[in-house]
Amino acid sequence: MAGQAGAGERHPILASDRQDWTVEVVSNDLDYPWDITRDGGTLYITEAAGSVLRVVEGDLTRMPLSTSRPIYREGGRGLLGMALSPTFAQDATGYFYHSEEEADGSSNRVIAARFDGEAWQETRVLIDRIPGHRLYNGGRLGFGPDGMLYITTGWTEDRQRPQDPESLAGKILRIAPDGAIPADNPRAGSPVWSLGHRNPQGLAWSPDGALYAVEHGQSAHDEINLIMPGGNYGWPIIQGDEQRAGMTAPWVHSGRRTWAPSGAAFSGPELLIAALGAEGLFVVDEAAGTLKPVVSTGERYRDVEAVGADLWVITTNRSPRGEGPSADRLLRLTLD
Repeated sequence: MAGQAGAGERHPILASDRQDWTVEVVSNDLDYPWDITRDGGTLYITEAAGSVLRVVEGDLTRMPLSTSRPIYREGGRGLLGMALSPTFAQDATGYFYHSEEEADGSSNRVIAARFDGEAWQETRVLIDRIPGHRLYNGGRLGFGPDGMLYITTGWTEDRQRPQDPESLAGKILRIAPDGAIPADNPRAGSPVWSLGHRNPQGLAWSPDGALYAVEHGQSAHDEINLIMPGGNYGWPIIQGDEQRAGMTAPWVHSGRRTWAPSGAAFSGPELLIAALGAEGLFVVDEAAGTLKPVVSTGERYRDVEAVGADLWVITTNRSPRGEGPSADRLLRLTLD
């Protein structure tokens, strides 16, 4: 799944240069893809309008996802994150984050769906009424080493919600695969795992089980955070190097530059970040406290997945603020 290292030989990505990488265009026929995840060597990609792509040895098949409420596709809304069950080989179950239209705007929900080999069919709603927004919905899903499902949500441009423990907006949530709230969550009966987030769109677990989240800042000050249960990551009260009692400053941040980071994944011990605004794939240079460019093709990189020694990247080349076609691609990156 996205956020977990794949099997196979690893190379020191931080020591590589851009010219060391070969970029193969696997497909230029993607329609605003948002998440890339995997089951062994098979890749699955969500498209915001509601389709799921399966990629086997470079061949793409577009499959429908049937949901009990229509997927609301507009701006940054739509079918966003996906995670496969840790026992996918046995239960053929995937988990999806999607927007739905409401009388007063929109909300988001997380559903389980079963795959029959040709299509996906919703089987359960795990959590709904997550506040929605045209741009700020979070949307990433990932199963942690503990077998629990983690969910990122956006702040919806409401300065009260990220700090409100009763609101689901501006949070990282943690629930069981059946939607139940784990007994060891920070607050009894609450799915909130951490708060004070703006628009987190990436989750990744290190080989030793530490959880990292990446999120968009207001104007620059993008963040990578080491997530602890019950942690308060400060938005909208602090950003960058600012300090406040009871709040955690980011592990790494962009300062006055803009990365617009989205997806994240570990390749062995190295944390990779797919960046929209900075248009490329980056690796965290922990010693320098910054990101080092890996590859750029002049496109907005949405998500990354490591499969063996290869890195797979999806692009979403139209901003959610824009309209019209996006001309998106699936790329395979190989270190020569």
